[in-house]
Amino acid sequence: MTKARIDARFAALKTEGRAAFVAYVMAGDPDAATALKILKGLPAAGADIIELGFPFSDPMAEGPPIQRAAQRALAKGMTLSGTLELARAFREGDQDTPIIMMGYTNPLVTWGYDAFARDAAAAGIDGIIVVDLPPEEADPLADALDANQMSLIRLATPTTDDARLPVVINRTSGFVYYVSVAGVTGVKEADAATVAPHVARVRKASGLPVAVGFGIKTPERAGAIAEVADAVVVGSALVDEVAEAVEMNEDVTSRVLSKVASLAKAVRLARQGLTTV
Repeated sequence: MTKARIDARFAALKTEGRAAFVAYVMAGDPDAATALKILKGLPAAGADIIELGFPFSDPMAEGPPIQRAAQRALAKGMTLSGTLELARAFREGDQDTPIIMMGYTNPLVTWGYDAFARDAAAAGIDGIIVVDLPPEEADPLADALDANQMSLIRLATPTTDDARLPVVINRTSGFVYYVSVAGVTGVKEADAATVAPHVARVRKASGLPVAVGFGIKTPERAGAIAEVADAVVVGSALVDEVAEAVEMNEDVTSRVLSKVASLAKAVRLARQGLTTV
């Protein structure tokens, strides 16, 4: 299904008149078995789309929470191959929820773009965000993904001006990921009023749904962004729940899924003018 799964999910949510909630989790955090339990629980908790990070030793776009998540996963032996295994195991019970991988170029180059795209599609991955791959250098990966009906999803940022935007959205499919704040993940807070005109500009230029991420940690913030964007992405707040649960010796899965449920509810109700309490 690949690209079709993403398109079908956004089409269904448009009919419902609401934004998507995108939950980011790190593969293998805090360990492979727990990560799989979290993955399997995300749809029922309210995640419309799953963003699955694959750990990398130098995640330069990430703030401390996701950096630490990558370190925990790598320390437990998680790899790119292991990430695909998690996706494959998830697909045994869920054929509908889109999975978008997010990570960095080096592991993909090592695997080989053609082989990676083939293996990722076979595992049930629908698209990928590669944070450090400039559009000018992305054609070989885009070709490999296109051959396997996978989406290359690119990032637009507050500094992406009208001259740069056509380059960014070229060969992008599925949706565009709008980074709401300048800087790394999990540090600053997104502001809906500031984000709204940028989302409208990117949506008009691309003809695609626009997901907003970075700087969204609370249900209130998620609900506000859901009023102006097609999807709301939360990552650092979820991996923080993993870290705190491990530190407090609490059940990691239930704590993460509880946080997902509260954020997803806020996104679901945002355009209905209802409270999230």
